[in-house]
Amino acid sequence: MGSDSDLPVMKDAAEILDNFDIGYELTIVSAHRTPERLVEYAKDAKSRGLDVIIAGAGGAAHLPGMIASLTELPVIGVPIKTSSLSGLDSLLSIVQMPGGVPVATVAINGARNAGILSAQIVGVKTPEVQEKVFNYKRDLGKSVIEKADNLEEIGYKDYLKEGK
Repeated sequence: MGSDSDLPVMKDAAEILDNFDIGYELTIVSAHRTPERLVEYAKDAKSRGLDVIIAGAGGAAHLPGMIASLTELPVIGVPIKTSSLSGLDSLLSIVQMPGGVPVATVAINGARNAGILSAQIVGVKTPEVQEKVFNYKRDLGKSVIEKADNLEEIGYKDYLKEGK
């Protein structure tokens, strides 16, 4: 992530990766304040055993794109919500990459989805992870059915009273 202020958002990716028993690094690399660290981090990522990089950044949000320009690994950008433009600046900075330097981009503050997408990428070559992702998504579907059944059984007024 570009700053420690991004941690409340980026922890969601870490929690997903923990859930799938996928090892990861969690650190701060600023594209603007530590450019040498950025270059070293990105260039050495594959040799450290990383398969995917999730990079969260706010504002000008150059971190994901700069990392993508320096590594052959897939990069997932997480635009962080900002106070000035509500994260639209971050989103556009990440998604508007030039041809040849792709960055997969999730929703503003969408670190959870970045973690899931990362697990899906890892799952392509790791059947155990792929099965965990399958089960996770199956359980999401079950949760929706349970909520639908509850809503239909008790009606919308009582459902809303339950705080669903």
